[in-house]
Amino acid sequence: MSFNLTEIASAFVVLFAIIDITGSIPVILDLKARRGDLQPLKVSLVSFTILTLFLFVGEGILKLFSVDVSSFAVAGALIILIIAMEMILDIRIFRDESPAETSFIVPLVFPLIAGAGSFTTLLSLRAEFHVTNIIIALALNMLLVFFVLRSTSIIERILGKGGIYVLRKFFGIILLAISVKLITSNLDPLLNDLSIATDAHAIRELLESAKP
Repeated sequence: MSFNLTEIASAFVVLFAIIDITGSIPVILDLKARRGDLQPLKVSLVSFTILTLFLFVGEGILKLFSVDVSSFAVAGALIILIIAMEMILDIRIFRDESPAETSFIVPLVFPLIAGAGSFTTLLSLRAEFHVTNIIIALALNMLLVFFVLRSTSIIERILGKGGIYVLRKFFGIILLAISVKLITSNLDPLLNDLSIATDAHAIRELLESAKP
């Protein structure tokens, strides 16, 4: 039987730590102040759909475009870095010119919820757990995302403007640290691949020049 409570619990905890919706509350509050309604149901459903699709076809799609997981992770980390800089420096780098009905997708769905960390984690979990259990754990996390997004008004009242401002700065630094970690941890395999490709090219040139 594929249904396994232990696997569901393990996958839920891992995904909860990676998605970290509670740690993203300052970002969510900032987005709400700028955009108004965050559309909790849409955000949760779109995030669940994207992550579920990636669980099944993500690796194949990346290979189709000759993109490895490390490159994808660095791209997502750069977006997180931009969000962190906005929070820390009180500046606007990201210009939201998307249609109103899709403005919740970036950066709330991607990369905060369905980001590089979530994608790579899903690929890792699939190698260890049954797909059914991963999907259940993912659905439970999206339910939690929905309730957090629905509770932003309550959170605002509890924290107040001063508390939100302090949290915004603090979590901006946390996001910056996460982006740096993602970039550095994924640059190493990228640089290794580049080094191997360069060495292979140099060897081919050497062999060709040695031919009579």
